[in-house]
Amino acid sequence: MRTHKILILCFCLAVWIGALVGCAAVQEKVGVLTEAGSKAQSAVETTKTVRSTFADISEEEEYYIGRAVSAMILSQYPVYENERITQYVNLLGNSLAVYSDRPETYAGYHFLVLDSEEVNALAAPGGFIFITKGLLKKCRDEEMLGSILAHEIGHVTAKHGLQSIKKSRLVDAFGLIGKEAAERYSPETLSRLTDIFENALGDIAENLIEKGYDRKYEYEADELSVKYAVQTGYNPGGLLDFLETMVGGESGSSAKGWFRTHPTAQDRISRVSKKIDGLGKPVPEKLEVRTRRFEALMKDL
Repeated sequence: MRTHKILILCFCLAVWIGALVGCAAVQEKVGVLTEAGSKAQSAVETTKTVRSTFADISEEEEYYIGRAVSAMILSQYPVYENERITQYVNLLGNSLAVYSDRPETYAGYHFLVLDSEEVNALAAPGGFIFITKGLLKKCRDEEMLGSILAHEIGHVTAKHGLQSIKKSRLVDAFGLIGKEAAERYSPETLSRLTDIFENALGDIAENLIEKGYDRKYEYEADELSVKYAVQTGYNPGGLLDFLETMVGGESGSSAKGWFRTHPTAQDRISRVSKKIDGLGKPVPEKLEVRTRRFEALMKDL
């Protein structure tokens, strides 16, 4: 196992245990996870009640899980070093997040542009959202970009990332930490917990980067994108405009990134159109000032 992987696991193992046995006990009992620079050690006072669903994971726990998943993403994609565009994407993303169903997370929403021509966007638990330079180039105006960021915010608000963790991971972890004991875990037990945590992070990362979420999650995020855009004052047609640009890109050599991890654009267009038509009220107009602002900034790409 490589050094950076060890560091990620050591940093986040305490939080993973906390998500299973209770935050208060972990805050009191989890120590520094090191042994000769490579082995994790911890003392945890287990509780009688073990949480069995991700609905009970605290904001703080979700934040650290999201940080670990983000580290995995950044091990595969370089960061696009452009301060003006990064600030712009963060301002736009956070403006949309304020009008979402979850305007605040433990440490706030963070948006980052990845230096990749691949067309993709990713949302890790806790409010870590990534968009590639290639996807930015697909956008023609701020409405389109806003709709994409709102879609990813929807994944965060609905906690789709956490729901990607296989139920079997929980069962295995419960079997290890469900016993009443206040003694240190043996190296073997701690090693197994570390493996479970690594696999749980892998479940999320695999769905984000390789497989994509279940269709129901993508459709839900589309609906939330429309909702959040309207509530923020953006025309929800930006999502339709973006999807139109993606039609036909699902086959051949381009079938990667967004094309590989999302349902077909044509299918989503039909559903989004019905969602917009069903709003039952006038939608905000597209403003030219936003388009000019977007075009001025995108000249830096």
